[in-house]
Amino acid sequence: MRKLIMCAMLAGASIAITPMVSAIPAQATAEVRKTPVPIYYRTAKIEGIDIFYREAGPADAPVVLLLHGFPTSSHMFRNLIPLLADRYHVIAPDYPGYGQSASPDRSKYAYTFANAANIVDKLMDHVSAKSYTMYVMDYGAPVGYRLALKHPDRVSGLIIQNGNAYDEGLKEFWYPIKTYWSDGSQKSREALAPLVTLETTKFQYTDGMEDVSRISPDNWVHDQALLDRPGNKDIQLDMLYDYRTNVPLYPGFQSFFRARKPPTLIIWGKNDYIFPEAGAHPYLKDLPDAEVHILNSGHFLLEEKLDVVAPLINDFLDRKVAKR
Repeated sequence: MRKLIMCAMLAGASIAITPMVSAIPAQATAEVRKTPVPIYYRTAKIEGIDIFYREAGPADAPVVLLLHGFPTSSHMFRNLIPLLADRYHVIAPDYPGYGQSASPDRSKYAYTFANAANIVDKLMDHVSAKSYTMYVMDYGAPVGYRLALKHPDRVSGLIIQNGNAYDEGLKEFWYPIKTYWSDGSQKSREALAPLVTLETTKFQYTDGMEDVSRISPDNWVHDQALLDRPGNKDIQLDMLYDYRTNVPLYPGFQSFFRARKPPTLIIWGKNDYIFPEAGAHPYLKDLPDAEVHILNSGHFLLEEKLDVVAPLINDFLDRKVAKR
């Protein structure tokens, strides 16, 4: 009888233990998963214009300002933002005429880089950002560097991705644009119209990529839908013409680099036809301590190399920004 009772007790114990053991892996898995950081999609009235921006992360954390390029918007940072926002306060605006921001009539608002920088500056005041690390890409470079000239003390760091500040970086792609700069003619303006077509938009996302299968077609579909809005073609051609005003500021940008020496991370797609690798290396003349990573990718390298770029950025911010 005692043996029967002992066998029954052991059998019962094994039955009771089994579900506890099987539950451990699921519990352990749940513990290592991170809760996704929420992203907020906001609109602020800046100088009478509705300016859209994406915001995420702790309000009291160091600010990372993401400045987009042409012909896209803060949409280009949609995948990067959650990877930074667990420790940083991330803000990514759309300039007027881009993304979800308003597109005022050209007779009422001048589409210039000076005005775009002013809008971003006022937005940063709106969100009470007293200092920030800037991620600058393409058009975001002159927008951000104009901010730096206005508020050099606010720039806690630079992340530069295919964003130019040197004459060496304006090569073949820019030749017809320079023609427009020099004569300002309607003929030269219309010659640039193909730059806002679907073919060119897709080219910007696919040219020079190591693995095009990693590039979502949603990118050029999204951007082109916004480019095709009534009046947007002329907004883009206005901005291309006004880019000429950035070039005389290059020496000022470079002087800022030398004088302030902000911690700098340079990440560059070496196969970019628009802002080629030749534009990356001159930064080292003025920022000799910059960390440089030249990747086998193209213009919008975040679409292909996010798994490489995000750890580089987080490591840089943790070492150079969070501890300052």
